[in-house]
Amino acid sequence: MNNLYVYCEIEDGIVADVSLELLTKGRSLATTLGCQMEAVAIGHKLDGIAEQVFPYGVDVLHLFDDKRLSLYTSLPHTSILVKLFKEEKPQIALMGATSVGRDLGPRVSSALGSGLTADCTSLEIGDHEEKRENKTYKDLLYQIRPAFGGNIVATIINPECRPQMATVREGVMKKEILDANHKGKVKTHDISKFVSDSDYVVSVIDRQMEKSKTNIKGSSIIVAGGYGVGSKENFRLLHDLATVIGGEVGGSRAAVDAGFTEHERQIGQTGVTVRPKLYIACGISGQIQHIAGMQESSIIISINNDPNAPINTIADYVITGTVEDVIPKMIKYYKKNTK
Repeated sequence: MNNLYVYCEIEDGIVADVSLELLTKGRSLATTLGCQMEAVAIGHKLDGIAEQVFPYGVDVLHLFDDKRLSLYTSLPHTSILVKLFKEEKPQIALMGATSVGRDLGPRVSSALGSGLTADCTSLEIGDHEEKRENKTYKDLLYQIRPAFGGNIVATIINPECRPQMATVREGVMKKEILDANHKGKVKTHDISKFVSDSDYVVSVIDRQMEKSKTNIKGSSIIVAGGYGVGSKENFRLLHDLATVIGGEVGGSRAAVDAGFTEHERQIGQTGVTVRPKLYIACGISGQIQHIAGMQESSIIISINNDPNAPINTIADYVITGTVEDVIPKMIKYYKKNTK
């Protein structure tokens, strides 16, 4: 009771990165609150899950193992979480803002009447004073995310209803092992007590999944372009530079919407969150939605013909000029100095 729960997404017996990132953050939050962190794994052949999640500081792992749960379907997963949360009464529940989390989270929060904050960029613990009612709420979950089109950063709280639920996109939180030797407790549940036969009315006959052709999240060097790059043709310069220096190409939402690059390369609040060692921002103005997805890059270089572009305020180096002028020179001098 009053513990913090993380729903773990599992694919072929492997816990998703977004879930491991949430376990890392969840451990920090649970330590601040002085409570336990518990994880929920639903699927089939889950024998290897414990050794994957315990190093991240999981105190209790709830296992729901059944052949019919091998692939995600809405009803059984919803029934399990709703009944489990009614029994255990957690104060916080976290899950990834993935296709699964975006389907499952609202169903669970609606059934529990708890509310849900989606696509959070930060989670913190803090107090809140309600002056009108002369009440002070202690140790609430601050659910922080951009709002109103990214023009402000909103801190959302849920003083009364439990659990406090939030989803977080992959890459927003850091994934970090707490203790490789940490061991928690495993609770294996009887599926029949949580899921009725009618919940299995939908079954997956066949599933086709195409893996992404890009690896932006895992790249240590990213050359990203915005609307200021000007055209799809100019984006080829970014690909040329990325090829030379061993990086990946990304884009802002404006560049994707303009058709300059593919959606799978989009970086920002509605795209991928990245933390490369080097981030080269080309023709990117620096709207808050984009900044949210790359601000933790180790080194940021901004190439922009506007010296007052907002992104320049967070850049380590600023090159004032057009992409057409600057990038060919960068390629030339990089090749010259690496021979």
